[in-house]
Amino acid sequence: MCGRFSLIATREEVEAFIAAIIEAEFPPRYNIAPTQPIMMVVAGETQPEGSNLPDRKSILVRWGFIPSWVKDPNSWPLMINMRSETAVQKNSFRIAMNHFRGLVPASGFYEWRKVDKNKRQAYWIRPRKGGVVAFGALMETWSGADGSQVDTGGLLTTKANKALAPIHDRMPVVIKPEDFSRWLDCKHYLPHEVEDLMQPVEDDFFEAIPVSDKVNHVANITPDIQERVEEDLAPQKSEPKRKKKTDNGDDSGGQLSMF
Repeated sequence: MCGRFSLIATREEVEAFIAAIIEAEFPPRYNIAPTQPIMMVVAGETQPEGSNLPDRKSILVRWGFIPSWVKDPNSWPLMINMRSETAVQKNSFRIAMNHFRGLVPASGFYEWRKVDKNKRQAYWIRPRKGGVVAFGALMETWSGADGSQVDTGGLLTTKANKALAPIHDRMPVVIKPEDFSRWLDCKHYLPHEVEDLMQPVEDDFFEAIPVSDKVNHVANITPDIQERVEEDLAPQKSEPKRKKKTDNGDDSGGQLSMF
């Protein structure tokens, strides 16, 4: 599962890492949320022999995958994540897996550990060595009856590695630089030929930093949401039940809300 992520690297850092042409500058984004535009790198036109230009390009897509055949996007669930184990077989993703695989550059992502039914501890999960990471992704262009078009995309997930499993049982698929070409080359590599890339990353690849619940709110987009806090895994204490007198004089048991 990945419900929020961040990209705070510079344009030059992303270009160097992913070897793609990025047309415009972009600001650091600390709290990228579903339905917002996200950067995705896809295969571009093959460059002529001798050219030193990259054959990858970046596009902006709406974070929330919609297959091209969906008639009413309002009736389609918000698909920000897709299980890699079943993406090859499912009709919803078959076209994208065959023709529109992409990479989403990120500085890390956020995840929440369930403490009890009313409380979760947030974590900022980033590469232990710093820098940029590339998440495996799918994109597809949805076309409306009025001729409008929207490029949409979602992140592929896999089972969590041992380091992150105590926080959540899913994590984004990480594609390594040495595998970028194979992953993006939909002309020569069928989905079953890239299935081996959709595995949990090594246990020591990420570090998980406990952060405050500021990240829960989309409006919070400043660097302080990534600041380390003391990890709080104590169960939420509920208010004790107390008797409450009603207007007609009867006594009835009442539970105060914790929110």
